[in-house]
Amino acid sequence: MNAFMESVSKVFKGAFKTFQTFPAVTGSALGFAIVTMIRIQLDWPQQEPYNLLFNCLHWSFAVGAIFSLAAITAAQSRFEQGRAFLIANLLGVVAIIVTFLVLYLFGGTDPGLTESRYTVLSGLAEARAGAAILISFIAFIILAAYPQDQSDFSRSFFMTHKAFFIALIYGLVLISGLSGVAGAVQALLYHEMSEKVYMYIATLTGFLAFTIFVGYFPDFRKGRADEHREAAQQQPRFVEILFGNIMIPIVLALTAVLLLWAGKTMLTGMGSSFIQLSSIATSYAVTGLWLHIITTHYETGLAKFYRKAYPIAALVILAFEAWALFIQLQKSGLKLTEYTFIVIWIITVASVILLLIWKARAHHPIAALLCAMAVVSVLPVVGYQALPVKAQVSRLETLLISQDMLKGDQLIPAATKPELAVRESITDAVDYLAYAEDAKLPVWFDKRLGESAVFKSKLGFEQAWPAPEEAIVPEGIIGISLVMKPEAVDISDYRWAVNMQNFTDEKRRESSIAIDGDRGAYRINWQANTSDGIPILRIELDDRVILEQDMNDYIDRITAKYPPGQAASSEVSLQDMSLQLETPEVNVLLVFSNIDIYVDPSNDIFNYGLNLNTLYMKEKP
Repeated sequence: MNAFMESVSKVFKGAFKTFQTFPAVTGSALGFAIVTMIRIQLDWPQQEPYNLLFNCLHWSFAVGAIFSLAAITAAQSRFEQGRAFLIANLLGVVAIIVTFLVLYLFGGTDPGLTESRYTVLSGLAEARAGAAILISFIAFIILAAYPQDQSDFSRSFFMTHKAFFIALIYGLVLISGLSGVAGAVQALLYHEMSEKVYMYIATLTGFLAFTIFVGYFPDFRKGRADEHREAAQQQPRFVEILFGNIMIPIVLALTAVLLLWAGKTMLTGMGSSFIQLSSIATSYAVTGLWLHIITTHYETGLAKFYRKAYPIAALVILAFEAWALFIQLQKSGLKLTEYTFIVIWIITVASVILLLIWKARAHHPIAALLCAMAVVSVLPVVGYQALPVKAQVSRLETLLISQDMLKGDQLIPAATKPELAVRESITDAVDYLAYAEDAKLPVWFDKRLGESAVFKSKLGFEQAWPAPEEAIVPEGIIGISLVMKPEAVDISDYRWAVNMQNFTDEKRRESSIAIDGDRGAYRINWQANTSDGIPILRIELDDRVILEQDMNDYIDRITAKYPPGQAASSEVSLQDMSLQLETPEVNVLLVFSNIDIYVDPSNDIFNYGLNLNTLYMKEKP
């Protein structure tokens, strides 16, 4: 018990020591917390005009905190003079000021191009601030690995993880305990207590958790050997078991699956959708490199095998991923997903080659490469926002010129309807460009081209959406997914239109609404979550049930017309997405926005999702 209390005491002493060791870091975190509490205090209508200001302050303090962490660590580990420490803290303050001015003066968006009434911070500006934070944090990990006789990149990398999870655990305990106390006060003493109290607790707990994170690091001052450094860098036995005996086999299993996929691809061609492939490849690349660095000093046979096998297997897999990327680029051109995939591919290929050549000595070059690609991805010409837009403009111009729809800077409606594949490609490119943030578009491109009416007026034909990539459906699962086409509903024969999505009785899990009619008081109930999953409509008149109808017959009608032989998505007409019911008292029309029916026959699992959008009703004379 004494050892436990001593350990807890050391953690909180380290947190309080942070104010002296990293003053600029702590000050930045405190500023971030203060801005957060101001935003909590102000309701949205009050803070909306200052949204740009608050966001710029948040990002500035975040950049200042991590930049100061790296700068102070550099000053402490490389210099003995107190002046270097002062300069490092001042540089942190300068980073806050410069970041704020750059974001506030140049990072805003035109309100006319967004849904906001006021200028807001652009996504690109936030990405650039995020890149600055990432680079500063990687620099801190490198600087914390000095001197070489006490640490290296792998140990510093793990120490950062350890500090994070310790701070996370203490933060979760604190917020749970304090929120519990606040909940007791609200329930027992002060029922009118504002919900903002919990937000304040979360903010202050987050600030304290951050000081625990920073305070966990050892004394980096030059010429001093802090005993805490060795303990902070040491991996506990359970962590070695977790990474060495569990994580490594999992990543090796994923490697085997991807290698088998590569072999299958050679024989049968590309069978997976690019979205699925890119997500799997991203997870594999990030997890594989991360685990390789974490297990650098593991001496088990499995760990040594992994460190040798992963780079070679990754190169083989990445070659086939490049093929998948090439096919995708030919299909739809460069977009954000493809751009992100390319960046990760470049980082992974270069990293595994460096690991093959230099092994552990490759960690610093890999970190430098990651920083370089973070910078490149937010640059004006070759960044994630600019390059895909340029590629899609070129793609769209080629398509329009091939159909004689673009002459100089003038867009001309098509004389004859282009082929379906061309219409789909034009629609796809137009949709991407119309909603790209702060995109530099040619003069002939109308930002409203994404709207169906403008699209048809300018191009001469309706939008044609490419069919979505087929998703991999678990074996044995069958189903359908239906969505109602945009079309008008003739309601001339009905008196009331009831939005059934806005009235929910949580106890009975049903939508319910009362209507006063000429015959009396009606109550309409839509019970969606029944025991068998089939929704039931019940209408009462003066507490007398006049209609109680389950949707079994309607589901039979739908499945008869759209057999659920495989998972598919379709847009269907109002006739299919509606149901008419009649009683001696009323006529009723149900209109569904979407219907999802999935069945797993092998496990006897049935899932019926009928999303009732509107109920129309009229009393009979």
